[in-house]
Amino acid sequence: MAQLSVIIPTLNAEGALRQSLPSIAAFSAVNMLREVIFADGGSTDRTAEIAEATGAVFLSAPRGRGDQLAAGAEHARGNWLLFLHADTVLEPGWENAVRDFIETPENATRIGYFRFRLDDASPGARWLEAFVAMRCRLLRLPYGDQGMLISRALYHRLGGFRPMPLMEDVDFVRRAGRRRMAALATQATTSAQRYRRDGYLLRPMRNLICLTLYFLGVSPRAIAKLYG
Repeated sequence: MAQLSVIIPTLNAEGALRQSLPSIAAFSAVNMLREVIFADGGSTDRTAEIAEATGAVFLSAPRGRGDQLAAGAEHARGNWLLFLHADTVLEPGWENAVRDFIETPENATRIGYFRFRLDDASPGARWLEAFVAMRCRLLRLPYGDQGMLISRALYHRLGGFRPMPLMEDVDFVRRAGRRRMAALATQATTSAQRYRRDGYLLRPMRNLICLTLYFLGVSPRAIAKLYG
């Protein structure tokens, strides 16, 4: 029987988890067990309390998404790992898409990711969703807010997430190779708060600058200072 470990890095994520956890708690796929792990980077809000209330594992880890994801994966018992951001809300029926992916033998060497959607009805959100879809189609470069579904064996074969403060998802996808990336037949909705705050033009431009700097060899720690 397949066992899925859902790993969520958190840092003062109380508000986001109230929105995202119900979709994970509704998990009902047959012939599959599940565990949820919060890899926390030092929250001072009610994140730990929420974890305990839902029966999830609350794991303390060094702050930094790469460190937290790696710590969660190390603690996980599942033979499949699903990495999600705390503000990601999964579409109803997502477990069926995950189950179908897991039960397809050739996917043992592939990484699944969700289609990207924002919780905003504005034209800017639709534009950004279209841009992300094009990036994934042409470059096979999903980001961490689209989730990553991977077998435990492949995760360790690729060396896992590295202790990076930023770009840990891009680094992992680069090592995996574009041919391993596969879109799942469902979507994940993520919070548009940072885009509403920073703007649907300026925020993507800043992300693109950070990505360019990374590919030019600039240290992720230096990029993190720019990213804020």
